[in-house]
Amino acid sequence: MSSLSPADQAHPAVPARHDLHYPFWPKRLPRSITPPATSLWHNLAVSALRFPDKPALVFFDRVLSYAEVLRQAERLAATLCRLGVRKGDRVLLDMQNCPQWVIAHFAILRANAVVVPVNPMNRAEELKHYITDPDARVAITSADLAPELARASDQLAPQARLSHLIVTHYSDAFDGNAENDGHVALPEAWRDWLGTRHALPALQGGAVTAWFDALAGSDELPAHAVGPQDLAVLPYTSGTTGLPKGCMHTHASLMHNAVGSCLWGNSTFENVVLSVVPMFHITGMVSVMHASVYGGSTLVIMPRWDRELAGQLISRWRVTHWTNIPTMVIDLLASPNFASFDLSSLVYIGGGGAAMPQAVAQRLWEQYGLRFAEGYGLTETAAPSHSNPPDATKQQCLGVPFISTEARVIDPLTLDDMPQGEQGEIIMCGPQNFQGYWKRPEATAAAFIERDGKRFFRSGDLGHVDEEGYFFLTDRLKRMINASGFKVWPAEVEALMFRHPAIQEACIISTRDAYRGESVKAVVVLRAAARGQTSEDDIINWCKDNMAAYKYPRVVQFVDALPKSGSGKVMWRALQESESGDAGASKPENRH
Repeated sequence: MSSLSPADQAHPAVPARHDLHYPFWPKRLPRSITPPATSLWHNLAVSALRFPDKPALVFFDRVLSYAEVLRQAERLAATLCRLGVRKGDRVLLDMQNCPQWVIAHFAILRANAVVVPVNPMNRAEELKHYITDPDARVAITSADLAPELARASDQLAPQARLSHLIVTHYSDAFDGNAENDGHVALPEAWRDWLGTRHALPALQGGAVTAWFDALAGSDELPAHAVGPQDLAVLPYTSGTTGLPKGCMHTHASLMHNAVGSCLWGNSTFENVVLSVVPMFHITGMVSVMHASVYGGSTLVIMPRWDRELAGQLISRWRVTHWTNIPTMVIDLLASPNFASFDLSSLVYIGGGGAAMPQAVAQRLWEQYGLRFAEGYGLTETAAPSHSNPPDATKQQCLGVPFISTEARVIDPLTLDDMPQGEQGEIIMCGPQNFQGYWKRPEATAAAFIERDGKRFFRSGDLGHVDEEGYFFLTDRLKRMINASGFKVWPAEVEALMFRHPAIQEACIISTRDAYRGESVKAVVVLRAAARGQTSEDDIINWCKDNMAAYKYPRVVQFVDALPKSGSGKVMWRALQESESGDAGASKPENRH
């Protein structure tokens, strides 16, 4: 790419369209960038060369320097190559957030192979697909999950099984018996889970290698032979039908958003980043891990969400940047120990996956001077395709198209551009877009359309754009509720419900209604102080007073917690499927 300085010439990655106006685009940033023309591995190598002794990864009582992370990644890469991994081979990576996840990820890249990140919540029956679809023969996992992977492999035909399993214990990266000596100690409730030394499983027709044995070899490291256009990561995404599909991402597509995320969040070499969004998820992988390694930051790693631990880590390590799921912020603010946490070091807080309730965002601003910068993206777009400028945020908003990105709103049926302010399907074009679905040419063809000679990805999400270029999400294309012909968008109702002082979380689904066809149901988690003091009818009556007649929930169900995915998103589909199967179970006295 050439660098064109005159304002009247558009960068090749940015569309030259007369109707694109972004008055609040950060003046400090270009509209497009030219990322490094190297593989992602070089980001770790360069940071280790620049900052060999700087803390790269923090995990409870253990700190790993950039030089040590590089050394372990190189040793593991050499072992992978000895086990037969060759350029372009797919290697499974299945564990919770931990230093070993980062080391293994970069080791796979150094071995010229492709990372297949797997949700650690998957069980054997689900894992079969992640072994057979990418034709994986080697997997790296944690000891608590290894039996599920071994069981999945053993149930496959001999030619489709894993040949090697490399297994680590989480306690390989920290001292589970260490007392709190100024660092943050392991929560008592996690001692069995993280501290137990599990026996390594057998692998039918294959071999199992312990983590430290895999790092102890002296095998020669082959040349690094991949570049920007080679496949780097194959994350899987679930649609509304069928088995999960692998999204083919190159080193270049992830590199763009890693670099862009650094620039967007006002990053410096002194960033301290809280890594709690799961690394198997595209946001945790690209916007948190890869962006941090590229920028030479320190990653403070949490294996999963715990509000008390998060508060302690932010306070102890003076965390500056925190990308999250809004439900995490809601939970942290609800901690009875919140007053003891020190958030003063935070300079950037933002995230996506769900809309940040306006009341919560307002509290962050008024009490802590933090503007929550919402963003938007999908596995197919390597995380951000849109983001709010940190210095010009709008609440309940996706933000503006990300660096080097063009986005439009189209009619999902006619594919015509929608006028500004009118709802349609969001499509996007940019260097972060994936190459297509692995082994799914028909699905790939259906996911893209061509406009003005450019290839746009169809998000399947509905939204609109305002007069200042900010995009707003209306809802998922398939989530709309049709109540007596009125279209109800659950995200809008949820945002309104968060204003109720008794509501901690809410998820809107549809329920059958003999008169209206479909009606609105709210599944609600009450704040601790409101439990036993607030009834379902109280919530319904409040909604009735604060929403249009067709919009307010006719049914309210109280639950202790909403189901969430490994990435922290509310699993509305699970609630909807449960409701569809148990439509007659709701209490009639809670129907209005």
